[in-house]
Amino acid sequence: MLTRLSIRNIVLIEALDLDFARGLGVLTGETGAGKSILLDALGLVLGDRAEARLVRSGEAKASVTASFDFDVMPPLLAQALDDADLEVEPGEPLLIRRQVTAAGSGESGKDKSAGSKAFVNDQPVSAALLRALAPALVELHGQHDDRGLVNPRGHLALLDRYAGTDLAGLRAAYDGWAKAEALLAEARAEVERAKADEELLRAHLAELETLAPEVGEEASLAATRIDLQKGEKLSGDLEELRHIWEGSDSPLANLRVAARKLDRIAEEHELLAEALAALDRAVIEASEAEDRLEAAGHALVHDPQALDAAETRLFELRALARKHRCEADGLPGLMVEMRGKLEAIEGGEAHLGGLEAAAHAAREAYVKAAQKASGARAKAAKRLDRAVAVELAPLKLDAARFQTALQALPEDRWGALGQDACEFLIATNPGAPFAPLVKIASGGELSRFILALKVALAEKGGAGTIIFDEIDRGVGGAVASAIGERLARLAAQEGQLLAVTHSPQVAARGGLHYLIAKSSSGTVTKTSVVELDPSGRQEEIARMLSGAEITSEARAQADRLLEGV
Repeated sequence: MLTRLSIRNIVLIEALDLDFARGLGVLTGETGAGKSILLDALGLVLGDRAEARLVRSGEAKASVTASFDFDVMPPLLAQALDDADLEVEPGEPLLIRRQVTAAGSGESGKDKSAGSKAFVNDQPVSAALLRALAPALVELHGQHDDRGLVNPRGHLALLDRYAGTDLAGLRAAYDGWAKAEALLAEARAEVERAKADEELLRAHLAELETLAPEVGEEASLAATRIDLQKGEKLSGDLEELRHIWEGSDSPLANLRVAARKLDRIAEEHELLAEALAALDRAVIEASEAEDRLEAAGHALVHDPQALDAAETRLFELRALARKHRCEADGLPGLMVEMRGKLEAIEGGEAHLGGLEAAAHAAREAYVKAAQKASGARAKAAKRLDRAVAVELAPLKLDAARFQTALQALPEDRWGALGQDACEFLIATNPGAPFAPLVKIASGGELSRFILALKVALAEKGGAGTIIFDEIDRGVGGAVASAIGERLARLAAQEGQLLAVTHSPQVAARGGLHYLIAKSSSGTVTKTSVVELDPSGRQEEIARMLSGAEITSEARAQADRLLEGV
């Protein structure tokens, strides 16, 4: 709900702060007083185009700030704020501010787009975000409005709210069908791709299976190859060392003989014992050296056939890896993948059959849910047509007819909202064909049609504030009274409704009454807005009844209008 509107330097308004409340608020004033300026100012915070003409003459910039309060944040608004990473604490008002900088005019005299900045709770945002928030904040119905109820894009959603359509179940059924179809399409494409490559796939798999690569084999073969190459290089040195360390005259044998002899006399002197200990250590170290030499001899053995076999195997592994553009260790996994593809080809039809059955079942579930929704919509459409018809006659539209037109969509246009398209149509004269509201209704008729439709729908979940701009233009008397009564009823249902009006019958229905006036001082013209007290309301309604000269009879009539509501 709109609670406050602050305007600075917008056209003829220098500074203005207006507080709003629940119920029906009316705005009145003489023609040309500046009522449209208020709507232009409000349009700025709702994302309308910022134009230089809106900045008050002589000022560099202008601004508009609107405050909105909610008992419960509307889902549409909460989603839009969440998508923009904006947080509004529960109970905290939503403050939208738009600042416009004058940009001058082009050579043709037409207004250029002015520079502008937008803020939501003091966080900078784009005008596009304001436009995304607008449908949940304010619904404006004017003489030439092409949004809101006039736009057929929103008609199905309105009908669904009126019908109580199970949209969650319908959307879930559609998502299930779409997912099943996607899985089926993916499986079909995979089988087709595999079939196209089957012959080549079998040849590649046979080649891999013949080689039978193993994970880690490349590293092992490379290490073996290096050892064998070293053995070839070191074979002479190793043979010479083998002769030195073998036999009874080897260094180790001599060390052991010396150790045994020294052991017999080591007790005779401590130096002999120390020498024996050192000699024992030497024997141990020499034994370890002998073991290492023997192990090295085995590891670095010169075997030309083994080297050739290792090099050949390593070459084949790496050549096959290059062919399949993978690492050698990836070849075993590639074999598994190829076998899986061949199995998919061989068992593909059975697999596809299961997916086709699942997709068919999901489609049937969606069709059932969509038909249920279509049935609910058809019944609700008839109820809505009757409800709107009841509202038309009191609004001087008794010759008009209203129709909620439902159209079955072809299957390629089915979606999460079902199989229907919906549009509200009217025929303004007997025998005339039905057509979209905006195409055949005049401004005043269109506003009254919208009012009748709003009252009939008594919709919830829309914008928190509804504004009707001069809905009573061209009518008076009983029709104006009927409009006022319906505006008050609608305000009670929706929470807050503002009406710009020239009708005293409508003005008398307002819970709050704002007077818009224009004044001049020298060359300076200003527009002001004041909230009227009871006596001020009487005087303004009397003016609306009698014109420039307010008579006692007009005041008495104004009292009767105010007492009658």
